[in-house]
Amino acid sequence: MAAAVVLLLALAVALLLARAAWVTASCYYLTPARIRRILAGQGVRGPPPRLPVGDPRPGPALAARSPAGDMGSLSHDIVGRLLPHYVLWSKTYGKLFVYFYASEPRLCLTDTDLIKEFLSSKYAHATGKSWLQRQGTKHFIGGGLLMANGARWSHQRHVVAPAFMADRLKGRVGHMVECTRQTVRALREAVARSGNEVEIGAHMTRLAGDVIARTEFDTSYDTGKRIFRLIEELQRLTARSSRHLWVPGSQYFPSKYRREIKRLNGELEQLLKESIDRSREIADEGRTPSTSPCGGRGLLGMLLAEMERKKEAERRAGGGNGAGGLGYDAQMMIDECKTFFFAGHETSALLLTWAIMLLATHPAWQEKARSEAYAMVEAKVALAMLLSSFRFAISDEYRHAPVNVLTLRPRHGVPVRLLPLRP
Repeated sequence: MAAAVVLLLALAVALLLARAAWVTASCYYLTPARIRRILAGQGVRGPPPRLPVGDPRPGPALAARSPAGDMGSLSHDIVGRLLPHYVLWSKTYGKLFVYFYASEPRLCLTDTDLIKEFLSSKYAHATGKSWLQRQGTKHFIGGGLLMANGARWSHQRHVVAPAFMADRLKGRVGHMVECTRQTVRALREAVARSGNEVEIGAHMTRLAGDVIARTEFDTSYDTGKRIFRLIEELQRLTARSSRHLWVPGSQYFPSKYRREIKRLNGELEQLLKESIDRSREIADEGRTPSTSPCGGRGLLGMLLAEMERKKEAERRAGGGNGAGGLGYDAQMMIDECKTFFFAGHETSALLLTWAIMLLATHPAWQEKARSEAYAMVEAKVALAMLLSSFRFAISDEYRHAPVNVLTLRPRHGVPVRLLPLRP
């Protein structure tokens, strides 16, 4: 009897091991080989993968061509420095090639027409973020818009897109101007304190962070600072911990990075939950947050409204999933907040930082941009003051005769009647 039990247990273990071996072989060897054969039949080739790792990272020869030190001069030709393996593979295999990261095939496109076609809606089922990408950012931005695929991506994009429409962005201009004034004051103080040299990146990061925190999330400056500090730490640790995701089961291995990520993520989610609860309380009381320049209808307000719509749909469906599994729950709300706190300030901060670098490199561009900026600001201020003082009406003497004299001008001027609003 005991021998039979031992035999059954041994058989069960053997079957489990055989299944694990088959799944591993299929995932890391058989499926990639089949994909390579299919693509090769269509004329798409690439470097042979070193499974299970995938295609090798740049070796010593490529590293020698791409030094880790500073560039000798300011140059826009940086692709060979950042991605030397892509440069080599594109020269070897052409503009369209495939390589593997672990078991995942990655198709590299450089033809703009092909990229547009591939990103069109008819290929939505085939595009999106891979398992490795989503696993690598699981505790960073979770299931937010950047990591969503298919129907879920379409739904989330539909929900958040109105927050970034032109008419809504216009309503945030006043706050953006105020945030920029604060940054200018901080830069003036920095120059007075330590001379003319200032590291501009940190100031641009604070500026972009302040704008996104206050306009879209009704969050105080201090809370926003804590959130961005945690996001920056999570970003750094996530990049390190993701290097070994190609190892099967590595997501379950304990490590100091994962422990720290878990701690920071818990702290970040608690801060975001407090901000969400505060906004919900304000919405329930029918008040408008004093920090919001757009009537409390920033991105967070829209996400809360979508969450309430899902709850209402579920109630009408008798407790079922009235949103078809695509609506926002508490965790999805937090993930979306993390996504836009990160993406909303990171992209803008880097854009401003690189733009200032380019302007600092080309003084002639500065003068041109400065004159254009002065003209725009002057026009807006003048119009604002005139509109607050007068009502305008076109004169009976006006004759409409626009002419092109380098610029478009009224041939006979624009006579108007001014009606003072206040005596």
